Amino acid sequence: MSRQVLYVVEDEPDIAEVLRFNLERAGYAVEVFARGDAALEAIRRRPPELLVLDLMLPGIDGLELTRLLKRDPATARVPLVMLTARGEELDRIVGLELGADDYIPKPFSPREVVLRIRAVLRRRAGGGEPGEQLRAGRIRLDREAHRVDIDGREVRLTATEFRLLERLLERQGRVQTRARLLSDVWGYSDDVDSRTVDTHVRRLRRKLGREADRIETVTGVGYRLKS
Repeated sequence: MSRQVLYVVEDEPDIAEVLRFNLERAGYAVEVFARGDAALEAIRRRPPELLVLDLMLPGIDGLELTRLLKRDPATARVPLVMLTARGEELDRIVGLELGADDYIPKPFSPREVVLRIRAVLRRRAGGGEPGEQLRAGRIRLDREAHRVDIDGREVRLTATEFRLLERLLERQGRVQTRARLLSDVWGYSDDVDSRTVDTHVRRLRRKLGREADRIETVTGVGYRLKS
């Protein structure tokens, strides 16, 4: 079986080598890029299964690279994990708003990075019964096709947004706590910043347009999707 190909975009050689070593030991094929513009060319030629991306890069910085990838239908669905020394909350929120699937601040545990990447790829692979469709109002989610549409018009979601909507649809009418969503959608324990959930719900609502109000906020608890 061929190994999944990951791209690491990191301009600090020591960090790039630590990531390469640990990810290859975990069974992945890894290509490393030190510049954002070089990575963009390579991704457009051959999109990887997942991208690990630093924010502070020469050529094109990580946020701009993310914008360019998410605007292009050929690369918009590539799962993306941001890895950066910039710890300010605004940077994390901007990255998630642009469509990053996860955000890991430096310094990091290599084992944690591997576990989070596995979780993102597992979410990307999807779950549920093949061919099963979930519906609420005008929203239709097709698990086999990994597609969401509203009145027949496709809504383009990231892998994480798709998984989040899938979980809410599965449990229509029931309140889902942030801790439960972090565990089921992200594969995290509840000691991870729960604002990750809020950011993704906000993006998901924006993409759902007129159906956005189906996702209700239950103050102090979490979210519920109305049937």
